[in-house]
Formats: sequence, structure tokens, C-alpha cells
Amino acid sequence: MATNLDTLVTVFGGSGFLGRSVVRALCKRDYRVRVAVRRPELAGFLQPLGRVGQVHTVQANLRYPASVEAALRDSHVAINLVGILAESGGQTFDAVQAKGAETVAKAAAAAGAEMVHVSAIGADEESPSHYARAKAAGEKAVLAAVPSATIFRPSVLFGPEDQFTNRFAALARMSPVLPLIGGETKMQPAYVGDVATAIADAVDGKAKKGATYELGGPEVLTMREIIETILAITGRKRMLIPLSFSLARFQAAFLQFAPGALKLTPDQVTLLERDNIVSEAAKAAGLTLEGLGIAPDSLEAIAPQYLWRFRSAGQFQRNGA
Repeated sequence: MATNLDTLVTVFGGSGFLGRSVVRALCKRDYRVRVAVRRPELAGFLQPLGRVGQVHTVQANLRYPASVEAALRDSHVAINLVGILAESGGQTFDAVQAKGAETVAKAAAAAGAEMVHVSAIGADEESPSHYARAKAAGEKAVLAAVPSATIFRPSVLFGPEDQFTNRFAALARMSPVLPLIGGETKMQPAYVGDVATAIADAVDGKAKKGATYELGGPEVLTMREIIETILAITGRKRMLIPLSFSLARFQAAFLQFAPGALKLTPDQVTLLERDNIVSEAAKAAGLTLEGLGIAPDSLEAIAPQYLWRFRSAGQFQRNGA
């Protein structure tokens, strides 16, 4: 009788923010997990997520097809999580999110492997955002090579190691004033653990083949409401200064070279001009977290578990202190 231990799942980008949650979810379901990353020597922290020998890391770079083909040898399922928020050198949106996704899909097809591909809500060939256009091109290439592939489009993700809630909490610790870009733009923040569960469910065969799911949390919040929630959780009172998109783009021309939480690119500003929420069509078709039987966790329920470190008195600070 076949078991999950007989199934080898290769995860591209498994050492990233979403990746480590996906690896954890797969290990809990007893799959053998091969993690394909550019720097496997830096991915040792994934080993304790499974039993001895359950997680194995290998070198692969989506810009080099031979390395991707080698990583997928004898694999039953390929999961592509690789994505970037900003371009750097050869790591461009087109190279990573369009051509890279195509490379994984073609290698998966050649290996006879099923595929799960993670894109993003907002992926659109006609989008003014280069990021969103590349995501759409990646989806198209994946389905052309593996028509049975399941595609997940999450909204903005939050969780302990995210670059979203942690970023704003860090900025609030540094500055008494926070710029508010796209304050009325709507988002549907999804907990990274819920999205990882959805991906593991797809590997289990619970998701529809060839379908595109849109994954959002239980609440639709404006950007202003999200930042206000983060400030409330961290016990910080900060003035929010609304910035027009034109002024934000001007600042981003310089801040795209800034380090850490200060970094902001013109393309990220463009993305903030559009709502990032689950469509009515996806809801009607049941192509959502709820459609998979997952009750999504809210920002208010999860974020206090890790944002306490940004409070002035840490985890011992009382609310309102």
C-alpha cells in the first residue's frame, strides 16, 4: 500500500517565508521533501522541520534549466514558490517569475510530475505593474506546459518572518510619523500557515486540477486599517501622513536603493493603486481557502503572537500601556 513517504515533493524556493511553512506542512503529512534553493548551505534550518532524512536540500537556480531538471529527478510533485518583490541584477521579474516558472513547469512535465504554482492576486498581463505582468506570464507558461497544474494566487501574506507587518512595525519603532501610501486600497491579508495548508492539500489531491485559486484572509481591510491594527498591537501611537501616488513614486525613485524596511520601489507603489482582494468569481466557484475547507485566521488573531517584540516593553507590556 502506497503512503505519503513514497511520494517525493520538490519545493523550489522552500527556504523563503512561505517556503518554510510549506515544508513544515508537507513534513507533518509524511511526504519526502526535496528543497531546491540557490544556496543549500544556508537552508540547514529546514532540517528540524521533519524527521531525520525527510528533508533534503539541493542546489538549483531557475535561470539554469539543467539545475532545475536535476532537482526534479524522480519527483512526483513540483511546487514553485519562487518570487521576488524587487529586481536586483539578474534576478528580474521576467527571469524569475515568468521564464523561471516556465523552466520549472517544462522540467516537471518532462519528469511526469504534478505541479503546484504560487502566483499572486493581481496577476494580469495588462497590469501597469511589471511584477503583476510577470506573474501572469508565469501562470500562462505553467498551464501551457502542465495543464493539470494547480495555481494559487494569495493576497498579501503575514506571519512571523513576513516583510509586511514586520516592516511597518519596524518603521513605527524608528519614526514618530509614518507615510501612508494607498490608504484606501483594499487588501485581504492571508496567514502564511493557511496558504501552506492549501498547498499541502493540493499535494494531497484535494484541489481542482488546472484551476486557479485566490487565497485571502477572513477580512477585507484598507491599507490604513492594516497599519492602524499593527500600531495597536505594538502599542505605538504614530501620525499617518497620506502621500499621493505621484509623490510616493518620486520618493520610491530614491528609496528603491535603501536598505531593509526603508526600501520602496516604483513598481510597489504601482501595485498599491489597485485592490488586492479575492474576486467574486473565485468565491462563486469555490476557488478560495474556504472552498478547500480552510477557515482562515485573521490578522488580529495571529499578529500579536509575533509583533510583541516591537512593543516598548516587549511581551510583558499590557494593551494600552
